[in-house]
Amino acid sequence: MYELFTNLGSWLTSGTQWSGSDGIAHRLAEHLQYSLLATLIAAAIGLPLGLLIGHTGKGAFLAINLASFGRALPTVGLVVLVFLAGGLSMLPVYVALVALAVPSIVTNTYAGMAAVDPEVKDAARGQGMRGHQVLLQVELPLALPLIMTGVRLALIQVVATATIAAYVSFGGLGRYVFDGLAQRDLVQVMGGAVLVAVVAVTLDLLLSGLQRLLFSHRTAQGHRP
Repeated sequence: MYELFTNLGSWLTSGTQWSGSDGIAHRLAEHLQYSLLATLIAAAIGLPLGLLIGHTGKGAFLAINLASFGRALPTVGLVVLVFLAGGLSMLPVYVALVALAVPSIVTNTYAGMAAVDPEVKDAARGQGMRGHQVLLQVELPLALPLIMTGVRLALIQVVATATIAAYVSFGGLGRYVFDGLAQRDLVQVMGGAVLVAVVAVTLDLLLSGLQRLLFSHRTAQGHRP
């Protein structure tokens, strides 16, 4: 076991392992590209849907059950299905990652909107605000912490799952996992898994720190005499 971890440390810190088209730096860039693009697409779908459901109060059943759908989604099965239907492209990977990310974004956006005090919305309407003004100027700012949490959770899920790109012969950090399994190279498998975990944890810490910074600053401004 000690030898395994020693070899893993050597694999992760080797200069040659970080260079070239199969190096860690290149695979990391690919992994982040897949993850960020999929999360952006999911946000473009999930945010308007969650805001609409939360603002109108219609479709709450859909928002609540999307969370269960996201947990039950067979990601690899979806990749294979779209791969067989669409051919050799990144489309199956993006479809699976977006489908994984949308439920978290929709449900958290809806939860944030539903948590806004109805009296606050009534007061805004009493001041002459129209529906879209109440949404953008009252509900959205108050729901933003939960909305950002949903996007953060979606991104972390996507980062952890983007290894499936290698399942259909594309890049990313999953390349080390699948190639290592094929070659029976346990060090390479562990290296890929460790790198994915480090990226996910690092992004989670960065985004949660940014979230605390933004909203603690806003709270302090709100309580400023």
